[in-house]
Parts: sequence; structure tokens; C-alpha cells
Amino acid sequence: MAEVETFSFQAEINQLMSLIINTFYSNKEIFLRELVSNSSDALDKIRFRSLTDKSVLESGKDLHIQIRADKENKTLDLIDTGIGMTKADLVNNLGTIARSGTKDFMQLLNAGDADISMIGQFGVGFYSAYLVADRVEVTTKHNDDEQYLWKSSAGGEFTIEHDTTGEQLGRGTKIRLFMKEDQLEYLEEKRLKEIVKKHSQFIQYPISLWVTKEEEKEVSDDEEDEAEEKKDDEDAEKKDDEDAEEKVKKTKKVKEVTSEWEVLNKQKPIWTRNPSEITSEEYSSFYKALTNDWEEQLGVKHFNVEGQLEFTALLFVPKRAPFDMFEQKKKSNNIKLYVRRVFISDDCAELIPEWLNFVKGVVDSEDLPLNISRETLQQNKILKVIRKNLIKKCIELFNDLAENKDDYKKFYEQFGKNLKFGVHEDAANRDKLADLLRFYSSKSGDEQIPLKDYVTRMTEQQEDIYFITGESKEAVQNSPFVERLVAKGLEVLYLVDPIDEYCTQQLKEYDGKKLVAITKENLKLPETEEEAAERERLVKEMESLCAVVKETLGDKVEKVVVSNRLTKSPCALVTGEYGWSANMERIQKAQALRDSSMSTYMSSKKTLELNPTHAIIRELQKKIEADKSDRTVRDLVWLLFDTSLLASGFSLSDPSNFASRINKMLSLGLGIAPSADGDAAAAVDDDLPPLEDVAGDDADDLDDLD
Repeated sequence: MAEVETFSFQAEINQLMSLIINTFYSNKEIFLRELVSNSSDALDKIRFRSLTDKSVLESGKDLHIQIRADKENKTLDLIDTGIGMTKADLVNNLGTIARSGTKDFMQLLNAGDADISMIGQFGVGFYSAYLVADRVEVTTKHNDDEQYLWKSSAGGEFTIEHDTTGEQLGRGTKIRLFMKEDQLEYLEEKRLKEIVKKHSQFIQYPISLWVTKEEEKEVSDDEEDEAEEKKDDEDAEKKDDEDAEEKVKKTKKVKEVTSEWEVLNKQKPIWTRNPSEITSEEYSSFYKALTNDWEEQLGVKHFNVEGQLEFTALLFVPKRAPFDMFEQKKKSNNIKLYVRRVFISDDCAELIPEWLNFVKGVVDSEDLPLNISRETLQQNKILKVIRKNLIKKCIELFNDLAENKDDYKKFYEQFGKNLKFGVHEDAANRDKLADLLRFYSSKSGDEQIPLKDYVTRMTEQQEDIYFITGESKEAVQNSPFVERLVAKGLEVLYLVDPIDEYCTQQLKEYDGKKLVAITKENLKLPETEEEAAERERLVKEMESLCAVVKETLGDKVEKVVVSNRLTKSPCALVTGEYGWSANMERIQKAQALRDSSMSTYMSSKKTLELNPTHAIIRELQKKIEADKSDRTVRDLVWLLFDTSLLASGFSLSDPSNFASRINKMLSLGLGIAPSADGDAAAAVDDDLPPLEDVAGDDADDLDDLD
């Protein structure tokens, strides 16, 4: 009988177990990921040795990992044909946390002296087996030593004995877990397949599971044959005539149970291959397997980063955006993080920014620690380097797509909002993202153009890039603000996406040209000396009208000035240079959970601009010069204010008051007699009632739009 040696754990094993269960691992299924990773590393080591010494594979050339569940005995076996361990390895690697390969590796890693091949050595990852098992046995055979059996129930000690009676491995390691009563789900085939597919499907060695299958087979029915032979003689002739038919009926279907090894990781890690050797069909096949998408990808970027940091990435842009792309509860990204082909996480917020959450793919790092840090990746500095490279390559991918007009149109329709979100959020890449933006303009027709095209079409005197924001292309196209610019041949960008308002808050300029909103005050347009002189003359000429209009409207407007941007409209309302535009006010009011206190200081006072060449304004000026107290003039001023609110994109705070004024104008225009109005008490005079009478009533005033 083999001698059994007992060893004590140098570290308190119960404390270690508590540390692992409560701190390191929040999900117990990762025990299988850890053990498979260890097996994969053991296979890597024997394969590496075989490169210089082929004799090491004489004990077994087949490199694989096998998983076998025994429900009857409540055990789970994991077998590999890796390098195995000597007796000394068992004591050193599976002995204590103080002497484990993990702690040694982490110390070397911090000192910069670690060999990356040591990353999966037995250590804390191995102890995760006690998440689901009461007792663990490790049978191992190294080419340089005998076969040994290691046992421990996590009670502060472990035993090692020379194994002569058990199954002889030849070379490798077999870990047997004696499962806890409440963890028997990990003996189910379906559960094991799910875990392997999730965490280890790209391990380069075949992972096989011992599965049981039921098949239906047709067998001859002996009992039926005997019954046929005992039939009466008078049926013999009939039996002969229908002999062929009866032979068919003498078979029956029975269920036959068979067991076999089923390979679980058939999908190979395509990213480990040379990109020049991979066909577009292979990329599409891998993309569909990775994402469960029924369509092919729109674009793909496959690259390696080498140097102080090494990782490989394979990124895909889908053809359509998910319906829940900007849902807050949705996971932050679609990038699966692997360490040496072992799945780590698919929800690492530090890996890629939120504005790139539509990009799908894998990142496989050679430098990230594989054990404890799996669930504390956010603190790792290596992730910041990976993140920077991923953003850079994504922008390169988008630029590649932009070379094909049709492909980029599809991309921009689906993910244009993400690019604008990136402009708002990512200051470091703002200029690069600005090149990818597309907008409608007054000269582009139904096509969206890049800012680069706008700049090349700018006139010699033009210094700024002009834009207008609004609810729709049709609305901004017919806006009074674009009249003068279009007439002068200046191109105006139409920003009709709500996120454009936020985007332009951060994108102040492009290619040295300032972005200017034409709906805000202090708009400077290119003009000749003659035009400037004419404008100065009109400003002086309209001083009295501006004063009367300001007096009439009171605090509804901050000031009334002569406009340099109107040609067809009589007047328009512009906002302060640094406050919200009319479109931004509309967006903010639509927010169900908005903070209304912000509107008190962001909704700037309006400036009413008058068109000095418009017939209505001219006639209004004549009436004021004739009689400043003309009651009709004052009511017309309020009507102009209301219409300019609507035309400039604002909303009316009191629509019924506006409707009342319109009705009065209709009555006047139709010459309806007071008695025919149907309401004697509210009879309309031949002239409109004086504004002072109406304005005296608070209900007749427009509420403050702010």
C-alpha cells in the first residue's frame, strides 16, 4: 500500500475560502473557467517543450481537455494531457496561498520580471473549485516523476500519495470534484455546455464533454415471429402471399442509450490568424456566431498591437442599430474581453466608451492578469491603453467605410447619433470625429455633406460656418433666419437631429472656422461698404419704431433692433449668443424628468429683429410717425410678436390669447357689424379696441416664455 504523506497549509485555508467566495468571485460558475484555463496552460507548456524536445510527447501526442460528470457518484472530472506535476510541484503549487504560483506570479508581475506563460499556474484559480466542491482530488503524472494523488477537503491540510492503483494517465492531470449537495446543477450536460461556450469556447485545444444520447433504432420482434409460426394451417397460404408485407411488420423501434465524447469548442478563435489569410465569408461566419445576428457585418477591423503591450482585436460594425442602444440599463458595450483566449468579461465599462457601444467584437490580451483581477479589471492600467487603441482603430474603420458612399450612408443613418455623442463626450478625438459628421445644407439638396465639403465651398469673404438647428429639414429650410444668407449665396447647414444641439455646444470650430448659429444675436455677415452704410442709415431711420415696439412689448423682449438677416419676413426673434436656441428650449421642455430650474438662466431674453425693407414694417413706421398713440398699431405689434414667436421656432405660452387676436383681425377684415357678431356684450368697434384696455387685464398678456 502506498505511503500517505500529510501536509499542513501554511495559510489558514478556511480564511482563504471565505476570501475567494465573498470577495474574488461573485459567480460560482467560474470555477470551471479557472480549471479549464489551468489545463490549457498545462497543454501550452508541454507543447512549448516539444518544440525543442519531441520526446516529451512520447507519453501521449494527443493534446486535449475532457470533462466528465457522474451524477450517481456526484463527481465532476476534468482531465488534460498537459505537462502534469511532480510531487514537488504538488506541494509548492497546491500547498498554500503563501507558496502558490499565483502569489509568486503577481510579485514578479509587479516587479516586471514575470513570464506570461506562468499566468495560469495553479493558485487562487484552482482553489475556486471549493466554491462547488466539498472535497477535491488531483491525480497527476509528469514525465520526470511517478503518478501522484493529491487530496484535500479544505480543512487545513492535504495529503499526497504515490498512485499505483488508480487509472494511469500516462501524462497530464485529472481533477475530481466531489460536488456539494446544493451545486449539483454543474453535473448537468446543458449547464456544462453553457459555461464552456461562454467562457472557454476559444481555447485552442479541443474541450470534450462525455454526453449521453438516445437514439431510436428498428429491431426485429422475436415474439411476433414466434406468434406467427403458431397460427392455424388455414392461414398459411395467406401468410405466404403476404410474406414481404409481414416481414416489414416484424420490426419495432426501441430507444438505445449511447455515450460519447462531444467537442464543445468547435468555433476556432479566428482573431489569432493572419488577417490576410481570412476570407470575408469567414469573418461573416464568425460575426454571426459571436453576435447571433442574422445579417452580415457592415465593416470589420482586425489588428494586432505589439510592443510593451500586446493584444489582438477583431471589431465589427453591424448593419443596423439595436432598438435599445441608448437604454441606461443596457450593458455598456458589446466587446468580449479574453485573456489568452479565455473569456473574462463582456461588460467592462472601461474597455470602450459609451458612444461606441454599437461596435461588436473581441479583444484578446496577452498582458492582463488571468486570476484574481478577472473581476476587478476596472482598476487595471492596461485597459486604458487598450481603450485608447480601440477608439483609434474604430475611427479608422469608420473612415474606411466613408470611402464607399453607399456603405457610409447606411452606417450614418444607423449610427450618426453615436458619432455626435462622441463629439460631445470625447474631447481628445473631437476633431477626427468632426470629419465623419454629415449634414444637410441649403446647397446639398437631398444629400448630406461633410464639413470638409462646406469649407471648400465657402466664399472668399466668408469667415464662419453658418448653421441652423430645428425640428425638421422643411422647418429650417423655410425659416426666416436663412433668407438673407441664401440670397447672398452663403451656404447654411441644417442641423435637424436633437443631439445636434449638444454636439455644437462642444464643436466650436472646424478647420479654423468658427461654427455660428444664425438664430442667435450678433450675427455678422459679409457685406460691402455700400451695404454697411445703407444698414447704418436704416438703423437710424427705424430708431423711433424700435423704441415704440420695445415700449409696447415691455419685458417680453430684451431689445428691438434692425435686422441684417431678413429679406421676406417682417420680423424674427433671436436668442442670446450663449443661451438656449428656440430648438433647444423645445427639446428641454420635452424632457419628462427635466430640472426646470435650469431654464431660468439658460433661456435667454429674446431680441426682436425688424426687417426695415418689409412693407408691413414700413407701413407700421408711417402710422407711428403720424400718431404714436394709435391703438391699432399697438395691437398689430403684439400680433407681430406672436407670429414671430412661431416663425422663429418658439411655442406660445397662451395660444387662446393669440387666437383671440386673430379673430379680432378677421372681424375687422370682414367688416362684421357689432350686432352680427352674436355676442352683444363683446361687440367689436369699427376700430380694434385699444391695447391699453386689453393689456390692463393680466389674462390678456402673454406669459413669460421662459
